[in-house]
Amino acid sequence: MTSTDPAGASPPAWAVQHTLCLPSEDAARQAASELAALGHRLVAVRAHDHFRSDPSSFWYGKPSLDPELTGWWQVFSLAVHTGHERGALEPFLRGERIRIAGLARSHGGFHQGCAEGHATTLQQVFSRDGLVHERPTAEVAPPIPLPTDPAPPDRGPRWTGLAPGGPDGGPEDVVRAVVAMAERMYGCAEDAPDSVGWLLEEDFAFGEPYETTGAFLGDLADAVAHQGTCTDDTVEAVPFLAELAGAGGLPARVRVIVLCDLLRLAATGPSVAASAADRIAALGDAWQEPAAVHMTRRAIGRTLPRLLARWEEESDAARFVLAALAAAVSKDIPANDLPAPAGSPRADTLALISALLDDDETSLATALHRLTSWRPALAERTATPHAAPRQVALAVLPNLVMEDVGPALHP
Repeated sequence: MTSTDPAGASPPAWAVQHTLCLPSEDAARQAASELAALGHRLVAVRAHDHFRSDPSSFWYGKPSLDPELTGWWQVFSLAVHTGHERGALEPFLRGERIRIAGLARSHGGFHQGCAEGHATTLQQVFSRDGLVHERPTAEVAPPIPLPTDPAPPDRGPRWTGLAPGGPDGGPEDVVRAVVAMAERMYGCAEDAPDSVGWLLEEDFAFGEPYETTGAFLGDLADAVAHQGTCTDDTVEAVPFLAELAGAGGLPARVRVIVLCDLLRLAATGPSVAASAADRIAALGDAWQEPAAVHMTRRAIGRTLPRLLARWEEESDAARFVLAALAAAVSKDIPANDLPAPAGSPRADTLALISALLDDDETSLATALHRLTSWRPALAERTATPHAAPRQVALAVLPNLVMEDVGPALHP
């Protein structure tokens, strides 16, 4: 789509600022020249942490956030695209991100990230320190016709067996049941992990009631792992989440949501490793999984046999998530007979889960290729040679599973 203005005016120019990290000044200047040749409007080259030595900067004298990059250089470039709404540009911009990440790799570095916004705004805030190329009217023109993403296959039948059951499924009943579980396991807030103790504090009992069950479960998930970050408290809270996931007194859909939370936690390490693969390789490091992330996954692995023992009693949706969870922690599952129409996203996700469970590299590559054919965003994960296929598969697995079960969990 090029314009929604009835008068025919084009949408505002859109811009993307890319940041590359390179191991030397020469490598940075070579990369900068290549970006300018691609049509980037502004390109600057600066030593990493340049502003820590600038007395006029907020960052002056402050400790580095990336001390391992001492001696490295950074390239900042602004690419401007005109004539299209942002949504329509996504397939093209994805290809640009892949291309620029490859450019950084070719010079021994990595693509650190990007920021987007209206071109006028980003040009105004772009720091000219170290500016080496400026072409005021340069644009990176999308191809004609503009690339589009393929339509995903039909999702297949909706999951069944997720009627509330037990408590009637209202937020008050669910909150009461979760608090009762915490009381049985810990007795009081002082004896509970911090991420669970808030449920037992006096202030919680007199707080504002939750309008939806989802809001409460979202707060619980955030307390256990704020913004997905695993800590020692996360490790200690895993047995509590596992008890909730296996609690027959909770609505089936609530337990499936908690299983999804456990799946996301179990995949945290591979997800971080896949996202940082180029950086790790450029620094010559081996992936070191943070201790809390590793211990969280091990704790989930210890609780999983008890959850799998309920396999025959569970809904198909719960078994689907349990199978993915088993793949994330390398546990066997009972015979897999989940409904998955051929050619559906569910069938492709189950093929990925089976390849992970079997530790079959050929089947894993086939499953990832099939997924990429209708889920092109996966191409960014697989474009780098430094991300192991198993890491990529586990990084995308939680979203694939939750997108499938989500419509049945949140009617």
